[in-house]
Amino acid sequence: MSTENSQEDAIDVLQQLGLKEYEAKCFVGLSRVSTGTAKQLSEITDVPRTRVYDAVRVLEAQGLVEVQHSSPQRFRSVPLLEATETLRAQYQNRIDRLTNALERTDRIDSDEQGSVQEVWAMSGTDAIANRTRKLLSDADDEIVLVLGDDSLLTDRLVEDLNSRDNDVDVVIGAATESLQQRIRAAIPDATTFVSGLEWLRGENVAENLAIGRLLLVDRSSILVSTIVPDTGEEHAIFGSGFQNGLIVISRRLLSQGLLPSRDSN
Repeated sequence: MSTENSQEDAIDVLQQLGLKEYEAKCFVGLSRVSTGTAKQLSEITDVPRTRVYDAVRVLEAQGLVEVQHSSPQRFRSVPLLEATETLRAQYQNRIDRLTNALERTDRIDSDEQGSVQEVWAMSGTDAIANRTRKLLSDADDEIVLVLGDDSLLTDRLVEDLNSRDNDVDVVIGAATESLQQRIRAAIPDATTFVSGLEWLRGENVAENLAIGRLLLVDRSSILVSTIVPDTGEEHAIFGSGFQNGLIVISRRLLSQGLLPSRDSN
């Protein structure tokens, strides 16, 4: 990645963390020099000189920039490690405030009766991984997981599966033998197999999609995701309830031997 692209990426992330454009540009600019005046900072960031002072004032208030009250004033960013810890604390504080606010918000109950059979959709690998983690933590009896992509065998997933309750049986399928070997090494107590479902490999899949993960927990909750090969975007549907159509199909796959029984190796 070029220096210019790195700067743009840093500015974009800082804006996502709550800084305004000029503030983000000034911080990135100061991170490139030992110290700088408003004039120098304006020249390297393309931020109007009059706006530099406003931006630096905000950055100083957030603990990201130090000011030397000389003539002219000089500015410098705090050390990178210090800055990232400050931003992390601010971001965590916002998350905590959001959580507390949402927990205090009164719920409005619908007059409609909730259906036992539910199917929902979600997108984004991080969000899907978090839902997977929640389903795994809820398991009381059995976890059946099929992975269609090597990238989904993350350290976090391995940790969650290895830390499960001893009473929970784990069966993990892989799209390839090489992935199965990785799973065996990472989760030695699990029963593993190479999936017989050819569509997991992404060949001749409609709309150029490949199955990412298939998770069945206690034969009552299911999550199935697809991955767009060109972009890596992951989308999923998940459902719960013993009579859910998705779960019925998955249980039939198990009973018909397309996925192995828990005695398979």
